[in-house]
Amino acid sequence: MPGTLPWPRHLLWMTLVVIPALALSGIGPYDRLTWYLEIFPVAIALPVLYLSARRFPLTPMLYWLIGFHCLVLILGSHYSYARVPIGFWVQDLFDFSRNHYDRFGHFLQGFVPAIAVREILKRLSPLKGGGWLGFITVMTCLAISAMYEFLEWWIAVAAGIAADSFLATQGDVWDTQWDMFLALVGATIAVLTLSRVHDRALARAGFA
Repeated sequence: MPGTLPWPRHLLWMTLVVIPALALSGIGPYDRLTWYLEIFPVAIALPVLYLSARRFPLTPMLYWLIGFHCLVLILGSHYSYARVPIGFWVQDLFDFSRNHYDRFGHFLQGFVPAIAVREILKRLSPLKGGGWLGFITVMTCLAISAMYEFLEWWIAVAAGIAADSFLATQGDVWDTQWDMFLALVGATIAVLTLSRVHDRALARAGFA
């Protein structure tokens, strides 16, 4: 299999959506340093996807989920998560006490990686289905979320960045716990709702 698989064209199409959005987000962001820090996952993910594209291509479903997640991160990087306009619109519509765009971002931080973790486990490990596959997938996503919270903390301390601009706590002392909880919820919902769809995507791509 290594070296013989075709180039995943869905990765190219996804990139043609993400890169222009990334470039536009860099024009007059709310805070330049925050922009650099928030787009960091995108800047890491895209090269990794290309470097692994021939030896370990992903399903089109996963490529587009990653692309959507990148767009959410890119939008948050431009405005800063606490100031994204659509978050204010939802806040006004439902009379929320804060802009919840960052909550949505952390939900996706569990939802999208769950499919990535599930795909890797199904293709490279003995886990092909059942409860253990779902459990390990969700727990892995929770661990990733916790590690990301550590990184945000360390970066904020090292760079001297205010919590409200980079961490988007908006004064909530439980913001870190909320972030990890929503990632857990996102991963659980992804496993419960997309597992069968994902299995079909794996079969269509010849990875089942």
